[in-house]
Parts: sequence; C-alpha cells; structure tokens
Amino acid sequence: MPAGLEVADIFRHYGPAYTQAHDGHLGRVERRVMSAIQLCRTAALGGHVEGCRACGVVRVAYNSCRNRHCPKCQGTVARDWLEARAGDLLPVPYFHVVFTLPAEIASIAFQNKKLVYTILFRTAAETLRIIAADPKHLGAGIGLIAVLHSWGQTLSYHPHLHCIVPGGGPSLDGPRWVACRPNFFLPVRVLSRLFRRLFLQALRAAFASGQLQFFGDTAEVADPQAFTRLLTSAGRQDWVVYAKPPFGGPEQVLAYLSRYTHRVAIANSRLVSMADGKVTFRWRDYRHGRRPRAMTLDAGEFIRRFLLHTLPDGFHRIRHFGFLANGQRAARIKACRVLLAKQTQKIKNCAKPTMKAPPAARPCPCCGRSMVRITAWYHGQAPPEWAFRNDSS
Repeated sequence: MPAGLEVADIFRHYGPAYTQAHDGHLGRVERRVMSAIQLCRTAALGGHVEGCRACGVVRVAYNSCRNRHCPKCQGTVARDWLEARAGDLLPVPYFHVVFTLPAEIASIAFQNKKLVYTILFRTAAETLRIIAADPKHLGAGIGLIAVLHSWGQTLSYHPHLHCIVPGGGPSLDGPRWVACRPNFFLPVRVLSRLFRRLFLQALRAAFASGQLQFFGDTAEVADPQAFTRLLTSAGRQDWVVYAKPPFGGPEQVLAYLSRYTHRVAIANSRLVSMADGKVTFRWRDYRHGRRPRAMTLDAGEFIRRFLLHTLPDGFHRIRHFGFLANGQRAARIKACRVLLAKQTQKIKNCAKPTMKAPPAARPCPCCGRSMVRITAWYHGQAPPEWAFRNDSS
C-alpha cells in the first residue's frame, strides 16, 4: 500500500488519459478542480520557508490550492469557520435533520445543479420553519445551518442536505423561548410530506418557466407529459427525511459540525491503493451496521465519480436560515440569549460558548509549537537555494 496516497496522486497518474478520453465532456469547473488538486502543495504554486523560534527547525512549505474540492485544503478553512460560528451557538440541545432527494429527482439535479440545489436549500429550510411555527408542533421561530452533500460512501451521486437546528426558538409573538420536547424535535413524517410537496411545486414552476435543462439519459423528460409523469411518480414515494438523536452543549455541536461543513467527496485517509489502472478505497456499509468494506474501481471510474460532486462557481454549500440567517444574526442571537436567561434565571448558562485553543495551523515537527514564515516565493519564481539546504522537514 503506497504511503500517504492522495487523490492528487491518482489525478497525476491517470488524469491525463482521463482528460483525453473525455475531452468533449469535461467542463471548465471539472478541469480546474483536477488541475488545482494536482498542483496543491507543490513547487508549481510557490511556497515559503518557515521556522520554529523555539527549537530552530527550518523547513520548506508549498502553497495550497485553496480549492474547496481539495481534500488537503479544508482543515484550515473548517477551523476558521468553526471559530467564527462558536459565538452563535446557544446552550440548548441541537438536532441533526437530513433531507434526501429520490433518485428520479437526483438525475435532474445533476444536470441543473445550481437551480435544483437552491430549491433544495430553500424548501428544506421552509419546511422546518413552517412545521416549527405550527403551535401543534412547537410554535416557535427557529434557526438552522444547512450543509449540502452530494455523495454517498462509494462516491455515488446522492444529493442531500444536513441541517443542524437548535432545539427551540423565540415564540411567534416574541416574549419567550419555546423549547422542544426532550429528545424530540419535529415529526419526520410531517416534515417529509411537506418537503416533498414544496420541492415538487418549486421544480414544476422551474420547468414551466423553462429554467431546467435535459440532455443525455434525461432528454426525454423535457417533454411536458413525461415530466408530469416523473413528478407524479416522485410524489407517490416517501421522501427520506430523518432526525438523529439530539446532542447537547456547544463543544459537542462544534465537533459535530466539523464533520460536515467542509467535507469533500472522499478524504485521502480512505484511499488504500493505486495500481494497474485501479483504485481501492475504504467505505462503510450503513445498510449493514456501518460495516467497513473496500471497493476497487477502474481509475477512470474513480475520477468520474469524484468529479460528479463539483459545485458550480460561486455556489454556497453552507447556508443559514431563520434567526441564524446572515442579516442581523448577532442581534437575533443576543435576543435569544436574553429569552433563555429569563426562562432559566441563570444568565451565566447563556454566556457565549468558548472553544479550546485550536492546534497550531503549522506545528513544528520537532516541538509542536507554531512555525513562523521567514520568506516566500510565488508562482513562476524560483525558491531561494539556501532554503533547501536548511530544510529540516
């Protein structure tokens, strides 16, 4: 098994042949993703020399590509995002609700990613807010963080939305905090039916206004009667919406969020081997008790599956709704804290959550302290020769 096998190694070794074989079908986004991942943390992107003031170690570090699909570039981004979100968390239980699209709709989503993903975000958030506002269920205005994933464990195309939701919210008239029942948020069957209705309504409107595109295997759905039959069939199915057991405390929420917010289709740690035109990786079979398994694919098929999950330019895969929406979020969070303090009479419990100091972004390999930048060079420039003479990495 190759030590430290990465997606970048697979792209470097098999990417040129894949690009040539699919030259007429690869889009600009997919080409840019492949190029960025191959060049990430190589001399081609430039780099810098950094040193440790504590023990004197000096090493060369190459620049990251910062592409959001790159398995090596998400750690720092996730850490910064979580630090920024720590002050938004409330001292209440949090719930994890997942909205999934059926296979027939997923095929349309793949060819209309920006439009259908936007509908998915909007209708899932609207579903949660409508049911939560109903006095029969909660009677409160809620907030949520929604994160889009489009992959399954085997890199199949499986668009779904992870929603992290505080277990309660301000009453509709505003003067008090309404908490959900212990260990129960909202009825998933009710959520599923409303989500299905709202999503299909939005998709039908998009079709009527000519916003959807159909080609390849779905070309026949462009016919209005065929599209109507597809939506009728989808409307008869049970759409998968499920809520996981609640977890409490700001620290647990942050740890949970870190597993979802900046994840990519496959982590380098799951790669097992690359040989003879094939790639083997680990996956978990959730249908059989999370049993660990290994899958081997032709390298071209692995690359194809990875590229299924590229996002359109400028598309935001993490979004905030309700009292966590970006506009006036700080003021709304403050108001929620006041309501919680009135309810519990323990203002100290409503203080902003604190995070443990994150590990050094660039730890010294010798003593673990932070490395500091000494000098840098950029794309197209030659690195200083002395840097490599003193490199201790």
